[in-house]
Amino acid sequence: MAASRIDAEAGSDGGADLHLERVTKAFGPAVAVDDLTLTVPAGSFFALLGPSGCGKTTTLRMVAGLEAPSAGRVLIGGQDVTATRPHQRPVNTVFQSYALFPHMNVVANVAFGLKRRGQKDAVRSAREALDLVELGHMAERKPGQLSGGQQQRVALARALVNRPSVLLLDEPLGALDLKLRRQMQGELTRIQDDVGITFLHVTHDQEEAMTMADQVAVMNAGKVEQMGPPEELYDLPRTAFVANFLGQSNLLPGEVVGERDEALEVSLPGGGRALLPRSRAAATSGRVVVGVRPEKVHLVPQGADGSGDVRDTDGDEGLGDAVNDLGTGRVVDVAFAGVSTQYVVDVPGAGRLSVFAQNLGSSVRVRRGDRVRLACAPAHVFGLAGDVDLSAGLGTSEPADERAAVSPSPADADENVGVG
Repeated sequence: MAASRIDAEAGSDGGADLHLERVTKAFGPAVAVDDLTLTVPAGSFFALLGPSGCGKTTTLRMVAGLEAPSAGRVLIGGQDVTATRPHQRPVNTVFQSYALFPHMNVVANVAFGLKRRGQKDAVRSAREALDLVELGHMAERKPGQLSGGQQQRVALARALVNRPSVLLLDEPLGALDLKLRRQMQGELTRIQDDVGITFLHVTHDQEEAMTMADQVAVMNAGKVEQMGPPEELYDLPRTAFVANFLGQSNLLPGEVVGERDEALEVSLPGGGRALLPRSRAAATSGRVVVGVRPEKVHLVPQGADGSGDVRDTDGDEGLGDAVNDLGTGRVVDVAFAGVSTQYVVDVPGAGRLSVFAQNLGSSVRVRRGDRVRLACAPAHVFGLAGDVDLSAGLGTSEPADERAAVSPSPADADENVGVG
């Protein structure tokens, strides 16, 4: 494949690691990034995930050199680049806006920066980059003749042709429709795997982060709330913000009233009772919050047992035969969503809880107004500290601490100078 030379040159060392050391950025009295220490391993696909105003874009801009930290250091491949100008850093940025020259064809857009720097074989390198993103056959077309997804791939090729050690992706799929966005998620993952460059991806889209990244850092108010593999963050959130922002969660305040084997016995509002494995609990005494994802909750119609469907024997806590009773309530909403049916159940004392039931054909049909019991396996619950704000992460706000986005020009985007 023609792109093999780019693969070898760009990815032979697996990219470079990125380290932020106690980085802070303030805009006047507003602190956008607050004493952030973060390591992105070389060759990884790393996502910064969070709502508008959480500091993720400001963090990326400091890595790119578009903002100077108020304090702290930025290191790439072990080299301190904090005071280095943007075009001197081994990084390139792919922005949400494609920033392509409309009067140039595709290959000229990709080769533009190389030619401006006097690099030999600029056109050949550009064609290799286009082959890498599977657009070699469209090299002679103008940007206006391409779809949004194809234009985004051209922008990606223009960044990759410079063989950066770290590629920064600033909400790169935000302008695409859902179908194209999902297609490009797969494309970006494939390309990163091919070239081995370190990818730092900024997004507010939870599905995007979980689908693409090896590691995800969930940001809130300028800090990282939790960091780890996507499945770990989803299965075992450690804060209410992560539990609510990364998917949906049912959070129930409770009180530890005893212990059984390696689990805590927790009394729940409305008469419910739950076993919370110690290994999944952030607090082990007094007030706690018991959380469970909607797809892990089972609806048990009034008068039915249903325990056999709930028991989970995959856990290692020795609680395989136990069933947690989350309370009894009335179904107040039913929504068919194709692969699942989504229920809202009003449980006295606990509020409204969500249940996602997979549509398997043999499932018991439950209708609005029916009384049901909610149950789950102990291995599927997680525990948070009892003083957390249960609404944290449920809403997003417009940034008061980050500067408004400005689309880069084509030349600026090539030189990594612009605001994403």
